[in-house]
Amino acid sequence: MKKLFPSILILATLTLTQMATRAAGAPQAASAQTRTANSAAHQTASSASLLNPGSFKLQAPAVFDAKFTTTKGDFVVEVTRAWSPRGADRFYNLVKYHFFDGAAFFRVIQGFVVQFGINPRPDVARAWQSANIPDDPVTQSNTRGTLTFALAGPNSRTTQVFISLGNNANLDSMGFSPFGKITSGMEVVDKLYAEYGDGPPSGNGPDQGRIQTEGKAYLEKAFPLLDTIKTATIVPPAVGATGK
Repeated sequence: MKKLFPSILILATLTLTQMATRAAGAPQAASAQTRTANSAAHQTASSASLLNPGSFKLQAPAVFDAKFTTTKGDFVVEVTRAWSPRGADRFYNLVKYHFFDGAAFFRVIQGFVVQFGINPRPDVARAWQSANIPDDPVTQSNTRGTLTFALAGPNSRTTQVFISLGNNANLDSMGFSPFGKITSGMEVVDKLYAEYGDGPPSGNGPDQGRIQTEGKAYLEKAFPLLDTIKTATIVPPAVGATGK
């Protein structure tokens, strides 16, 4: 069934404008590469597995760290499963099996959010487009440095994630449930390329629908300055790490 990308975008933008008097719309998902690594877990993440969302069934540890190596540097996320269990499980699987590798930070709104999570391969993005997980209660506020799945309505979380660049507590009542927080490298997130602005209909930045259908080729041609994720991996927790 075809997704109505423009309608969803307009609805989200109007809702947040009315509730938060912002120019930018709420982080929402218009839908939903593997690479070789040394770990045995990654070796099992073949193209076939990335094309089969139903195979991603691992339960996340109670607390775990994920390291993102990007074109601007590294940052580390600490995930607490109790905050948002279904969201934490989905994020754990996506990181463990390298779904995010090569993905762009396609929506960067200064003072608001950084959004990512569309796989650079159109066939993989298409496979995950309707791989929704049920909502979790909102137990934490969307404060600076938190990570939260984007929404396109109730029970619509798939693979898109946003990092709050400011205090976005206005999103709490809209069902956005944070599952983790950056513990190191927030200064890297603050430097991610933001000059393209928001996507349609609010701005002239990348179109989520075209990222889904055209993938990396579309972004490299039309938005070549976007920062990207080189790799995201599960790592041992850093002792004494604190967010900024």
